[in-house]
Amino acid sequence: MHPIFISRSRMLGYLAVWIAFGLQLSGVMYFGGGAPADWSVLFAVPLAVLLGLQSLSFWYLVQATPPDSTSPLRMAWVWMVAGLMTLAIWLALAYGWAQFLLPPNEDYPDSAYAAIPVMIFAGGVAIALAVLGHYLLWAFQRSREAERQALESQVLAREAELKSLRAQLDPHFLFNSLNSVAALIGNDTAAARHMCFLMAQFFRKSLTLGREQAIPLAEEISLAETFLAIERVRFGDRLRANFDIADDVRMVAVPPLLLQPLVENAVHHGVAHLLEGGEVNVRARRRDRFIELIVENPCDPDRPPSRSTGVGLVNVRSRVETLCGHRASVDVDAGETHFRVSILLPAAAVAS
Repeated sequence: MHPIFISRSRMLGYLAVWIAFGLQLSGVMYFGGGAPADWSVLFAVPLAVLLGLQSLSFWYLVQATPPDSTSPLRMAWVWMVAGLMTLAIWLALAYGWAQFLLPPNEDYPDSAYAAIPVMIFAGGVAIALAVLGHYLLWAFQRSREAERQALESQVLAREAELKSLRAQLDPHFLFNSLNSVAALIGNDTAAARHMCFLMAQFFRKSLTLGREQAIPLAEEISLAETFLAIERVRFGDRLRANFDIADDVRMVAVPPLLLQPLVENAVHHGVAHLLEGGEVNVRARRRDRFIELIVENPCDPDRPPSRSTGVGLVNVRSRVETLCGHRASVDVDAGETHFRVSILLPAAAVAS
């Protein structure tokens, strides 16, 4: 479809331009050629609109001769032929229209022939401007199409990145959880069996929720609580948990499996290295138009260097940046005796 016909406002604007051209042409005929004012308007305005309708066909020639893939010589030849044909047809129609407007049994006055050069010049200028306008319209359409394709590519790339990050999470869960079971099998078979049962529940739910784009924060908290219940089988009273979740954020939607890697790091790289154990604190609250999630745990200042690949925290940071860009943040406060991760998410961006 011709882009002029996409909306009524474009069509009316296009007609208004050609009507204005017709009024200018009638003014030239009235002031320069001495033609009657009413006759000049009646003659020039319909002809101008007719030239505008003829010029609509230029859109298809523009698409057939795009400047980025057509030689200048070919473009010049095509438009010279098309322009001359359009001008010749228009002049022939102008002659017939002028003949129709003449009173019966009257011929053209001699002064009418003096208007022919004016008609040729005005028609040629109008055709050239119409060609230029259609090329500008083509460039605008190409720009919009390129923008749309760029946005689609960006969305597809973001979805692919999110799928990749989620795929990294599951092996990470499984790797650390199997290590925990292996540590219990030789010492406490009942605890290992109970831990396997909890793990089955946890993985079933995490894999189901992991396919979603967003889940309620309450479900994410439930996953974190289940994970800590699994680890409590191994650590016993050494592992304590405190969840401080504001009521007004429990149903806010967040990316799935966002807190779990942080809680996992808090246990394996914090509480696990303390002889007396420690408490993992998880807090969630609303801050203006943002949701703040905090995971904090104590640390042993003399703990050995971690052998972890760092997948958990890096993954969380990557997912937050991919989903929310600069509107969100992940801040890490790594002190000698504590480790704190704070995630700030825009509520409007993650609300369901």
